[in-house]
Amino acid sequence: MQLVVGRIGRAHGIRGDVFVEVRTDEPELRLGPGAVLLTDPAATGPLTVESGKVHSGKLLIRFAGIKDRTAAEALRNTMLIAEVDPDERPEDEDEYYDHQLIGLDVVLTDGTPVGELTEVVHLPYQDLLTVKRPDGSEALVPFVSELVPEIDLENQRCVIDPPPGLIDLAEAELDGGPEQDR
Repeated sequence: MQLVVGRIGRAHGIRGDVFVEVRTDEPELRLGPGAVLLTDPAATGPLTVESGKVHSGKLLIRFAGIKDRTAAEALRNTMLIAEVDPDERPEDEDEYYDHQLIGLDVVLTDGTPVGELTEVVHLPYQDLLTVKRPDGSEALVPFVSELVPEIDLENQRCVIDPPPGLIDLAEAELDGGPEQDR
């Protein structure tokens, strides 16, 4: 399984260092010294991380074979891709990789089918799960324990407990939501 773990930004200095926009929760594992990363576009890689450090709050990496600013600048906007064992799990039991969640059947707490989890949207304040309904419509469910009480990878299920109106707009109108208070 391949995961995008970063995007190369601008060059820094004259020795081939580049800033990397991190797109993984485990940069020390995926972008640490010795890590071999595939690239998109593929013509620029694979790249091996020689060293890395935090500089001005950003990750600064040097790749083996990239020895000057010109070579580093040529890598700008290249996506970095790590090979990950599909059975690998994050250390925390309540964390999941996106690829483990995509494709799960989404059901309500009573077992009623809702749809399929098609995407995990990462926002600064919280993650959202995109659920594709059987009618083709999509619903966004905040990925918080109150609304997503269970992820069952063994049975390929994501159990949700949405408030009225989150999944079915008709429920919001029937429950006398905020619109009736006006």
